[in-house]
Amino acid sequence: MRARTLLPLFLACAAVPALFASTTQAAPADDGYRRLFRLAGLELLCEQSAPLAQRGMPPAQQARLGEVFEAAALCQDLAAAVAARLPADQAQQAETLLDSPLAQRFTEAERSVGNGEGLATYRSQLDSRPPRPERLALVRRLDSAAHTTRLAALLRYEVGKTQALAALQARGEHLDEATLGARTAEQAQALQTSSAQAVESFMLYAYRQMPSDQVQAYAELYEQPAVTALLDASVASLPALFAARRARLAEPATP
Repeated sequence: MRARTLLPLFLACAAVPALFASTTQAAPADDGYRRLFRLAGLELLCEQSAPLAQRGMPPAQQARLGEVFEAAALCQDLAAAVAARLPADQAQQAETLLDSPLAQRFTEAERSVGNGEGLATYRSQLDSRPPRPERLALVRRLDSAAHTTRLAALLRYEVGKTQALAALQARGEHLDEATLGARTAEQAQALQTSSAQAVESFMLYAYRQMPSDQVQAYAELYEQPAVTALLDASVASLPALFAARRARLAEPATP
């Protein structure tokens, strides 16, 4: 979705770091990508990488993880990686689409969820009051087009790999990326499933007052080639950026 909110709602272990509308504004990427990343929710992904990696880690490791996953540098590297895959005209088209009145209406719906109390109640009632099949299909189409579950699950997976490596290094051990990936691969599907469930219920709740024709139009917006190319490039670029930062964990901290 457009610049995304509600990260706190999804930081519990059973939930997913949301990529929904944010009211904060950092300066993560170069000027050509700063606004596009904010609209696409990628700025928020950069901002949340360090806090997620730090959560539950010892203070000394938290400091190092915060340095290695500093948001502005991460988004600058992501912007460079995306720019190498995404033609400039497609980037401009994606920005125009993601800043449309339709996208703005959905952003406001996301923000209206607030502190998540209503969402928690809604989720507790889903088994007894399931959504209409056609509405559920629309939400799943939107999730797929917006890459929300893909990005959320990928972030959680890369963060988990990073924490696992940091814990090993604290014990004087080390794994290369290939071995680390092999040992954590089975977690990827579980993260995909739990992320999909959290994203799906969030969308059903946040957009509950949106007519189905508007939800369909919003899905169609994300299905536009320029937006798809932006999100595909981002998904393809993130693993290498995390791997490069994991490689820095064993290096001395910056004075």
